Order: sequence, then structure tokens, then C-alpha cells
Amino acid sequence: MISSVSVVYNQFVFPGQPAHLKFPVIQLKPSALQCELDRKRHSSIITAASSSFVGSGAEYSEPFPTTQKKKARRIVGIDQDELVDPKLLADSDSCFCEFEGLQLHHKICDPESESQDSVHDDATSDSSLHKEKLKFPLILLHGFGASLFSWKTVMKRLAKVSGSKVLSFDRPAFGLTSRVDNPSNRTPSSKDAKPLNPYSMAFSILATLYFIDFLTSEKAILVGHSAGCLVAAETYFKAPERVAAMILVAPAIIAPLTSSKKVKANNQQESSNSDNPKTPFFNLLKIISDFSRFILSLFKGMVNMVNSLYKKALSAFLRSHIAVMLVRMVIDKFGISAIKNAWYDASKVTDSVLEAYTRPLRTKGWDRALVEFTAEMLTTSVSESNPPLTERLNEISCPVLIITGDSDRLVPSWNAVRLSQAIPGSRLEVIKNCGHLPHEEKPHEFLTIVDDFLTSAFRRIESQPLQQAI
Repeated sequence: MISSVSVVYNQFVFPGQPAHLKFPVIQLKPSALQCELDRKRHSSIITAASSSFVGSGAEYSEPFPTTQKKKARRIVGIDQDELVDPKLLADSDSCFCEFEGLQLHHKICDPESESQDSVHDDATSDSSLHKEKLKFPLILLHGFGASLFSWKTVMKRLAKVSGSKVLSFDRPAFGLTSRVDNPSNRTPSSKDAKPLNPYSMAFSILATLYFIDFLTSEKAILVGHSAGCLVAAETYFKAPERVAAMILVAPAIIAPLTSSKKVKANNQQESSNSDNPKTPFFNLLKIISDFSRFILSLFKGMVNMVNSLYKKALSAFLRSHIAVMLVRMVIDKFGISAIKNAWYDASKVTDSVLEAYTRPLRTKGWDRALVEFTAEMLTTSVSESNPPLTERLNEISCPVLIITGDSDRLVPSWNAVRLSQAIPGSRLEVIKNCGHLPHEEKPHEFLTIVDDFLTSAFRRIESQPLQQAI
């Protein structure tokens, strides 16, 4: 139905048409009745289409589903919504073994199976002398926030230098070793034993001893870096008969302010004073001393109670959701800068190095595990019955090598100097223009120092090569 007719002129010009000519165009306007019929017809088509979707089982509360994607959480550029199992991130030479319910990620270098052309080291290939093989394997212990990757540059070379097997492994909460959601709820390995927290120092000690047995050896040389030196030292005091020597690299062990010689001198002076004849003055001093000890014992009891409450409160906070969020924020903001700050020359920190250090951030539960490790480290100790580690350093009797960088900004070199003074017979080596990672930043100097130490400590015999001897 047509209600009206209108005539308009076109505004287009055809090719060859004069610009002043305009052709009329007839427009037909539909009536109101025609518009109503068209509206009802379109409505029926939409209803039929929607009923067909309902009949197929696709029911929607809205005409069209929303396609807006949730914003991904990223930490140092890693999508935290796409975390995977640690084994999926392993290298071709990675190995896993089960210990106390965890899958420990480790690598082994065997000098007999390694090809002679696979590793080139100026420190050993230029020598015309061959050294006798060591009888003990080397176990490498990484530092806080690192993994066995930090030994990648020197691991095969250490096997070649020593002529022995070299093993490195990721301690729980680091690298590609499996994580535990609720370590306090784990079932113990035996009925009478208390469940062992995998993030504790005690677990790291047992894991280290486990790998010594794993290599079918009675003893091993422990090579620790930074916080890994703590594991090496505590393992020595746990089982000194299992440790042949220790190599402490940038050791994060707080050295005592006074040496053992000064302590012995003070003890001798006290014993000489105790031999003096008793006088009324000394009797009065004894009474005052006994009363002071009584007051101090009461005060110590109060301090222990407050300390216990403090540890419980700190533990509760560190294991809260807030602490996990703080860890994520700190890693995201300072993670990359912390890695570069560990080097003397930050330009050597390549993209491949950063990728290896941040790879564990792709594993499921890495943040909770790091919080659990930190809480366990701050609130517990290896054994309450033993004195602090700093008071036992003078009891170490195995050969000890201490290596530090002169420009270490994380653990200053002067601490390594004091540590060498506290450990009897230890050897100190300072690498120039080097930061917190001598084995990564200065591998040539590091291997040369280790080779000389092993030769002198175990008196390895040097002999001419067979072809030259003939």
C-alpha cells in the first residue's frame, strides 16, 4: 500500500553528464498499515529463530554471551593463570626421584660418560699434567631464590676437573622440585615420627645425605652457594663422617665477631680467677651473682614465652593470604633487579639467564611454597638443643675452601674474611671484579681455585700423560 508519492532529484553525475542536469527519482512512502504488517512479520521470524536455539539445548539468559576475557595476572611477564606441573618445564638431562613424598629435581654429570669434546675448559685443557681422580663425588647446593641452573656453567667442568660425579638438586620451594600445599598436614614416613616439613632445614639436610647414598658413596664434597652454605655446614654437623670437604661460595653464614682464640683466652682467665682464695668480698659477690642468675632465669623464661608467642604470630601472618600477595608483589617489582644486582657486571645477565631464573615462576604453587619456606626459616631452627652455628664453626675439622667476590653487594666479602678466621685451617680466595655469583660470573677463576684446593686438600698425584711418558 502506498500512502504518498514524492519526487526528488538525484545528487550524482553520470560519466559525460553535464553538472547542471539532475534526473528526478520517485520515492514511494509506505502507509502506516504496511509498516505494522512488516513489524509483525519480522517479530515472528525472530521468535522462530529463538525457539530453534531453545530446542537444541542452547539456553541463554542473555541474547548474546559476553566475550570479555578476564585480565591475566602477570608476574615478571609470566601469566599466573597458566601455571603447569614442574616436570613439563624440565630439560632433556633433568632427572626426578621421590624422597619423603616429593619429586626432587636433580642432574648428574659423570666424567666417564661425558664426551671429551662436549666441554672445553682452558683451566684444564692447556695443562700437560693429569691429576689423580677424586674418590668422592661433589654435591652442589644452590642459594636462596636460585636453582640447580646456577651451576650450569661449571657443573660439567667440575666433573672434568675432579674426575668424579657431580650432582646438583633443587631444594623444596625452588627450581622444579614438586611443591606441597599443606606441609603441616603431611603424613610422616613412619608411625612414630613427626611429619617433616619439606621446607625446613632438617629436610634439606636429609635430602643432602640421601643423595650421598644415591651416589653410592660414603662421603661427598659439599659445594654450597650463599644460603646453600648453611645447608652444607648443618649437614656437616649432622653427619661429619659423611662430609669429605666443603667449598663455601659467597657464604651466607654470619661470622662471629670474636675469634675462637679470644674466647679460649677469656675462659682461661676466668678459670684462674676461680682459683683465688675465698674472702668476704668474694662471698658477697657470689651472693649477688647467684641472685642475678635467678633474676636472669626468670627474665629468660619471660623472653622465651614472648619469643614463642612472637614466633606463633609471625608464623600465622607469613602463612596468610596477605603474605602470598606480598611475595607476588615483591617478586614482580624487584625480582629482575635482584638478579642483576647479584652480578658485578649486570650486562652479562642475558635473556636466557633471566628465563632460567624465572622459569620456576611458571610452576603451580610456587608462591605458597616460597611463603612456607620463609616462614619455616624465620620461625624454627634445626635443633633447639644445639648451640647456634656461629658458635660451632671452630669445631669444623674437614678441609674448607671459602670463595667470595670483592664486589659482592648481597653478602660482603669482609664477612667471608671473618668466617675464614673462625673456621680452623680454612682457605680464603677473593675474586676481583666479581659479585655474588663467582661460579657464574667468573667461571674460569672459580674452576682454577677449586682445582688447586682439591689437589692440595686430597694430595692428588700429578703424572705425565701416557703418550708423553712413552
